[in-house]
Amino acid sequence: MTKLNRPLAGLLLCTTALMAPGLALAQTVPEAQEVEEVVVRGKYIPEVMRETSEVASIVTPEDLVRQGDDTAAAALTRLAGLSVVSGRFVYVRGLGERYSSALLNGSPLPSPEPLQRVVPLDLFPSNILAGVNVQKTYSPNLPGEFGGGLIDLKTVDVPDEGFVSLGFSAGMNDETSLKRGLTYYGGDTDFLGIDDGTRELPALIRQGIETGKRIDANNFDSTTLTAMGRSFQNASINLLQSTDDVPINGSVDFAAGTKFSLDWGNLGVLAVLGYDNSWSTRDAIQQEGVVNLDGLSVQEDLRSFSTQNDIVINGLTSVALELDNHTFKWTNFYVRNVTKETRSVEGDSARASNHIRDDWTAWYQRELIDTQLTGQHRLGDLEIDWRGSYARTERDAPYERMVRYRLVDGDYLHNPQADANFIRFSELEDKASGAGVDVRYHWVNPYIADLTLSAGYAWYDNERFSDSRVFRFTMDSTPSIAFQMQRVDFLYSDYNIGPNGLVLREVTGSDGAAAYEASLTTNAAYVQAEGEIFPAVRATVGARYESGKQSVRAIDLFSAAQADPRELNNDYLLPAATVTWNFAEDQQLRFGVSKTIARPQFREQAPQLYLDPESDRTFIGNPYLEDSELINVDARYERYFDRGQFATVGLFYKNIDKPIESVVNESGSGLQQSFLNAPQAVLYGAEAEFKKFFEPQFGMAWTDSLRWFVAANYTYTKAEVKVDDGDVVFPRTASGQPAPAANFVIDGSPLQGQSKHLANAQFGFETQDGTTQATLLANYASKRVTARGQAGAPDFTQDPGVMLDFTFRHKFEVWAQEFTFGVEARNLLGEEFDEYQKRGGDKIKLNNYELGRSFSVSLSARF
Repeated sequence: MTKLNRPLAGLLLCTTALMAPGLALAQTVPEAQEVEEVVVRGKYIPEVMRETSEVASIVTPEDLVRQGDDTAAAALTRLAGLSVVSGRFVYVRGLGERYSSALLNGSPLPSPEPLQRVVPLDLFPSNILAGVNVQKTYSPNLPGEFGGGLIDLKTVDVPDEGFVSLGFSAGMNDETSLKRGLTYYGGDTDFLGIDDGTRELPALIRQGIETGKRIDANNFDSTTLTAMGRSFQNASINLLQSTDDVPINGSVDFAAGTKFSLDWGNLGVLAVLGYDNSWSTRDAIQQEGVVNLDGLSVQEDLRSFSTQNDIVINGLTSVALELDNHTFKWTNFYVRNVTKETRSVEGDSARASNHIRDDWTAWYQRELIDTQLTGQHRLGDLEIDWRGSYARTERDAPYERMVRYRLVDGDYLHNPQADANFIRFSELEDKASGAGVDVRYHWVNPYIADLTLSAGYAWYDNERFSDSRVFRFTMDSTPSIAFQMQRVDFLYSDYNIGPNGLVLREVTGSDGAAAYEASLTTNAAYVQAEGEIFPAVRATVGARYESGKQSVRAIDLFSAAQADPRELNNDYLLPAATVTWNFAEDQQLRFGVSKTIARPQFREQAPQLYLDPESDRTFIGNPYLEDSELINVDARYERYFDRGQFATVGLFYKNIDKPIESVVNESGSGLQQSFLNAPQAVLYGAEAEFKKFFEPQFGMAWTDSLRWFVAANYTYTKAEVKVDDGDVVFPRTASGQPAPAANFVIDGSPLQGQSKHLANAQFGFETQDGTTQATLLANYASKRVTARGQAGAPDFTQDPGVMLDFTFRHKFEVWAQEFTFGVEARNLLGEEFDEYQKRGGDKIKLNNYELGRSFSVSLSARF
């Protein structure tokens, strides 16, 4: 019997108890009519969201097909209370990515992102997903780092019968495809997302690094420095090229699987492969402002023109063994996500006291490898689940190159003696190992119906190492105008590198620690009980004890003496309770309360300078951050119409002690963001969701054969930072000393990342047999704070606006083979990316560019 029948069973037991005296009396009176049968009519709706004991939102396999989203990040924007920032990180109920955890089949994941420990969800293409569960109320069997919610990505399972599928797609963007863009040559295999060796760190530079000395004239002679300087790649990396026909986008997907029925069990295998190549051009306004009386004035007024080529290669294999009462599953996932970027930024710079142009080339390579082994055992009333996983992510950014020019008498000149230029190599490796076991026992007892007792243990270990090497060329004397006017590949040619020309100098670590290492180890145990405490009332009560040790240590690459690591060593008892009242056959109320935590992310604690290519801003960590603690309260009404059809209304409240906020400081090289613990924040709101199919009959054959689909959700969130008199914070610039909180955080200001209003709407139709499907999708997020402004300045704000999409799918047969044709149109309203500062009537456009409208067609076959 499923959980959905248990409330009905409770009502039946209660009714039977009330009827028992009457039945006994009827046995003593012969004239009484005998009761032969009691029938209770209930409505069973196999809805995953209802069966879970917690408040949750689900992306089903049907949703993935209907929405046509390419990645897990895009698919999650359709759920109530969820928004995605930078196309990568999911914000749940207005809380930033640091307050959300991501799992793959229940196991934690490392991150290749320098600024985040949570994995970016654009790494997970939709072709490997069977669905996504977002749990919004905490339960003790989950990791204690839980704020807005926990996202569990479910990979596709082995099939019940064999199949082979192949799909192709092609698309374009009206701001990018077949239009002007920038590129650089790089290597011969760049289109595959694989470097052919062009970007390898030169052997002479590696040998210099191995000495442990800074590569400059103090440690190496001029002959060696000249050879080192000439060993760098030149034209293939430095020379920007303009093109008038940026390629269109394309992708290929392949999947195959089968199941073998053997005498002793079933063995299933599955393989999924994918390749995606896409382009985007951004013509952006990037300004910086300063406070001027009651308004703002522009200090930096730049125009950034860039073209980005994204290549994604992914693969998944799964092997499952099913015995009578035992199941074993081995899953392996690999993804390689590469961004090749070419950018030119020019305009008036008050900081440089000139009209400048900065030319950039970069290659950002992210890679994730994950292997998982799980087992499920059913031994009567006893169930045992176990899991083990190992994952490694890497981020490699070789040959980040920047050259600055000044506009002089109509010509752009580059003077290596005075103008900025650098070559940067940075690497990050993040490894995560995890293991856990969950034991459940169904205890039949006379006190609590359908009682399940659970207990478990989980171990998690996360290790990270990141380093960065930065070099630049300088000159001892001012070069001639003719020298400064040379094309960049001529200027940095071997001919000009030498004692009387360009001299190599390493500037690693000049703006903070050049490297850091970090680790997080947690050990946790929990107990939980779930049962029907009253007829139609179920309760889940438990607690988790979690011990965590986090360590971050900045590394001086040129010193034997190293600073002590910054450690956070805390133990927490995290209670949680959820009560569900199934007061009607298709309706229920849920109430939940819990305590959870949020730890600083490694990068937020590491005093290492990092340039974010998304925002063109530099970040530096604060080693004085502490854990945040959250109290969470939830309530939700749920009404279920049929499978995948429901209406819900919910309220939520969170109190956050010491939330981590980003603050902006002005440095010599521009705006710099760091982090600190604000005193307190309060978040509360409401969300509503509706999803239903309709089958109206209009008397017309073409409409009467259709099912119409309507889905909508809306979330209101109010989040405020609280600052009282006497509150202090510990900013990085104060070297661990307290500073008045009011100097950095304004009381009542919105919590970062929080959009007050989030809304989604979907409207479409599909044929009864599912062969044709069309859907119009709208997503809206109101403005949100992305960073605190520098002292006295307004916050940085982004206005995501409305994204309107359309998807169409049609299945047909040719030669007895099934094909699917698809059309997708994204951002039909032409929404732009807009991040700004406002004060009075003045507006500073921090980052503003057109996203463009995207269109694609696809064709897939299943054999």
